[in-house]
Amino acid sequence: MIIEDKAARLEAFEKMLDFVRKNYEDSLSKMEELKAAGKNKTATYGQHMGNKMMYRNMLDIYKLFDLI
Repeated sequence: MIIEDKAARLEAFEKMLDFVRKNYEDSLSKMEELKAAGKNKTATYGQHMGNKMMYRNMLDIYKLFDLI
């Protein structure tokens, strides 16, 4: 479903941006915890690394288009 109303689209974008930022920070935090526990070679750490990279790429795209 595509949102036609501009105000609703902006609100949806802001929610998405907050979601991406929060998840990026959560991934960083969890990676730091795992690293401090010596678990930086685990599958969980790798999954958080992948998530961090994905969210970082999304934030970089937003910056590319001057959205943030």
